[in-house]
Amino acid sequence: MKPRISMITLGIKDLDTSIQFYRDKLGLPMLDSPPGVAFFNLNGTWLGLCGRDHLAEDAGLNSAVGSGFTGITLSHNVATEAEVIKVFQEALAAGAEELKAPQKADWGGFHAYFKDPDGYLWEIAYNPFAWVGPEDKA
Repeated sequence: MKPRISMITLGIKDLDTSIQFYRDKLGLPMLDSPPGVAFFNLNGTWLGLCGRDHLAEDAGLNSAVGSGFTGITLSHNVATEAEVIKVFQEALAAGAEELKAPQKADWGGFHAYFKDPDGYLWEIAYNPFAWVGPEDKA
């Protein structure tokens, strides 16, 4: 039996712009993808990009865009506070909007928040209490 793979799919406005942001500027490894979508390997899960209207239609929902918090925050976990700062700076250089500069988190870690070109909120986090990721094979 094949292992299950989780995937997060974001409804985006412009596929080419989003591919440039995630692949070319943030350096995520893009997988072979059929026309109209893009898939990225996130080491244990996939990130999928699909037109917002198409994705809403596929789910049987209205594609009207509201404002404010969408109820989804995506997190990218790294191994050190320095990496939080580095990844955050890379995201800003790639065109992300700063929401919360790197700082100590109330839960004891270190984190920052940015908004991608489609308005999705990303947290870059260092958790000194637990590693969120695949086991180290070393």
